[in-house]
Amino acid sequence: MKANTFSFNYWICSVVMGLVALVSCAEHKSQNRSMGEDRVLSGIKTDTATFGTGCFWCTEAIFQRVDGVLKVVSGYSGGTVKNPSYEAVCEGNTGHAEVCQIIYDPNKITFDELLSVFWKTHDPTTLNRQGNDVGPQYRSVVFYHTNQQKEKAEHYKVELNKSGAFNAPIVTAIEPYKNFYSAEDYHQNYYNSNPNQMYCRYVIRPKLEKFETVFKDKMKK
Repeated sequence: MKANTFSFNYWICSVVMGLVALVSCAEHKSQNRSMGEDRVLSGIKTDTATFGTGCFWCTEAIFQRVDGVLKVVSGYSGGTVKNPSYEAVCEGNTGHAEVCQIIYDPNKITFDELLSVFWKTHDPTTLNRQGNDVGPQYRSVVFYHTNQQKEKAEHYKVELNKSGAFNAPIVTAIEPYKNFYSAEDYHQNYYNSNPNQMYCRYVIRPKLEKFETVFKDKMKK
């Protein structure tokens, strides 16, 4: 689904890439569709962030492990077609990006901290691509819910480009939040439900290992 350069040794890459080359999020067909957004978390004041970092399976697995994140829902945002199916989104013509809607407790984690996880757990310099997943549905994007989120995302994008943190300019889109359609049931909680599936083993798991090293202090206990 994506690819920063994670902690594969060269010989592991040689073996794994032969297996993974034909494996991508888009190869899995939909089953039951789950529509609607359930964001009611009793007794806790929450905020929402909506991020696209390529295939939502990786995004979901990472943010599920962040302390202060209460719920992560995989879905589609930014398009013009109502209630899109996974197959329609994979055609690349609906305008949607694969995203995760992240419900979090702002008393435990800030939007700034979530942005830090966002920037460091995918490659924001590749346009409409993360690893072997190619198409506008895999674009790097922040859908901001408030002007404050917009300002923060734009600020960090500028500062990261100035710092030379990446070897190429950041192409992450920063767009106003307009819609969100939850993905089909089988996309939800995907890594936790399918840890031994090839994509999970060779693409998601290495990203999680790097995340757990870099963000050790922000992991759920």
